[in-house]
Amino acid sequence: MSDTINRHTDDHRQGFIGLVAGLAEVSGPDGLTLREIRDRLDERAFGLMILILAIPCLVPALYGVPQIVGIPILLLAGQMLVGREEPWLPEALLKRTVSKAMLDRMADFAVKRMGWFERLSRPRLTIFTRGIAEQAAAAFMILATVTIVLPMTNTVPSVALSLLSVGLIQRDGLFVAAGAAVATGWATALTIVAVGFFVGAGWAVGLMAHFTG
Repeated sequence: MSDTINRHTDDHRQGFIGLVAGLAEVSGPDGLTLREIRDRLDERAFGLMILILAIPCLVPALYGVPQIVGIPILLLAGQMLVGREEPWLPEALLKRTVSKAMLDRMADFAVKRMGWFERLSRPRLTIFTRGIAEQAAAAFMILATVTIVLPMTNTVPSVALSLLSVGLIQRDGLFVAAGAAVATGWATALTIVAVGFFVGAGWAVGLMAHFTG
């Protein structure tokens, strides 16, 4: 499929699940490029693109995909952090293709597993979804993405990314706050585990040196 989809063509009344399902419907046998996906979105592009990239990473103990999608998520969240209005990705990433099979799996997952996201989210506490608060949400997205790329630790930070993305798309400050809490809690837990590991390893080495010295 050629990169000929016009910009800003999605229906504002359409929920994010319908939009994800729509991507699978319009894709050809080769799928869609990231450029084509981006060009189907309106001003919700940042949140929607990050959500689309995060959905495959919700699968527990996944390896490979989080490390690939982590780069564009970081680029998108970084642009949100500095206040950019439209998403930019390097040409090499825009040419990458999301296969038809992957788009179908994403649509199926969104319809079957994420319905409650759409049902429960609505515009509220919108002060947490605009301006500086939106940039703060981008910072939490970066925090979640840094942990998502670690082997076998992808599901929890992907939940954080999904909550943050849906919150920004639906202008739901409660979802944004929940996503920030999950991202912070998970990063803190990983830090505690890492510190404990290094402290324990140092203690074990010292103990061995004591008995073998």
